[in-house]
Amino acid sequence: MDCARLWLGLLLPVVAALDFSYHHQPEMEAFLKSISQNYSSITHLHSIGESVEGRNLWVLIVGRFPNEHRIGIPEFKYVANMHGDEAVGRELLLHLIEYLVTSDGRDPEITNLINSTRIHIMPSMNPDGFEAVLKPDCFYNKGRENSNFYDLNRNFPDAFEFNTVPRQPETVAVMKWLNTETFVLSANLHGGALVASYPFDNGVPATGTLYSRSLTPDDDVFQYLARTYASRNPDMRKRNPCRTKIEFPGGIVNGYFWYPLKGGMQDYNYIWAQCFEITLELSCCKYPRKEKLPSFWNENKDSLIDYIKQVHIGVKGQIFDQNGTPLPNVTVEVQDRKHVCPYRTNKFGEYYLLLLPGVYVIEDS
Repeated sequence: MDCARLWLGLLLPVVAALDFSYHHQPEMEAFLKSISQNYSSITHLHSIGESVEGRNLWVLIVGRFPNEHRIGIPEFKYVANMHGDEAVGRELLLHLIEYLVTSDGRDPEITNLINSTRIHIMPSMNPDGFEAVLKPDCFYNKGRENSNFYDLNRNFPDAFEFNTVPRQPETVAVMKWLNTETFVLSANLHGGALVASYPFDNGVPATGTLYSRSLTPDDDVFQYLARTYASRNPDMRKRNPCRTKIEFPGGIVNGYFWYPLKGGMQDYNYIWAQCFEITLELSCCKYPRKEKLPSFWNENKDSLIDYIKQVHIGVKGQIFDQNGTPLPNVTVEVQDRKHVCPYRTNKFGEYYLLLLPGVYVIEDS
């Protein structure tokens, strides 16, 4: 028995446990590279570009086939720290990485998730901003913007009004990244409130702005996705956990209803990248003391895992011509759910449509 245990110990990677503290760029890189080296069969580490000051924008992929897309395996992503002073999400994603790789082969739920999903995790979209924070603070801090003093969550093209701000390197890198993968579901992690916000963030009268809201054709799915996350977070599902003027029943809110913004990342994902994305505000305090991090992890771990699973709802498939050749760029839409930019098959002829249980008519052209 002792020999068996010893042999098992030799087979399993040995990586020092990640501590609950704030990890600056060198420490974060060392952790990600260690994970990539020690769990090379299920991870792939790469940079999608550089920040203004030349810091790498690291993404760690976790999956059974981490180096390439496989037919029928949906692509999922988490992005954190696009506001550099909103630091909780950055640390949660590092702990999520550790939890995923160390649970593979031991926890059936996580093993199945890794078998069936390709999970992309970007702990920091704004590493320059994070490094610029002078001291932890609950409110606005230097470091929210990138090094050129642009808010990255106001920096994307907008479908409803022209966005004239100069596109920043971090934004351009994410836009190019979205073109390289068929992302199906995503969330970006923020701080300063406790709520799951869903599209649209901007809008026009046709989307409901005259009623102080802006709803997508997939509003039922987006509300379900937001509730999925909030329902597993004990504090988020309270009506007003941060004791602010506005309440969030069930822990969710339509982005435009909360406050309109132009050039947001979640609208860009949904409209131009065919990727359903919501925004997760994970802490009343933007940059809390590190002693609070274990409780944030405990409150969000189940939500983070459950949300990834939702990439498998709805329908998926491939379209072929009469010779059996996959057809790219074919429009595949649900009747009465037309998108601003029609959803199309990828280069493998695949389509992924997130839908709740029901009866639908799917049209292709």
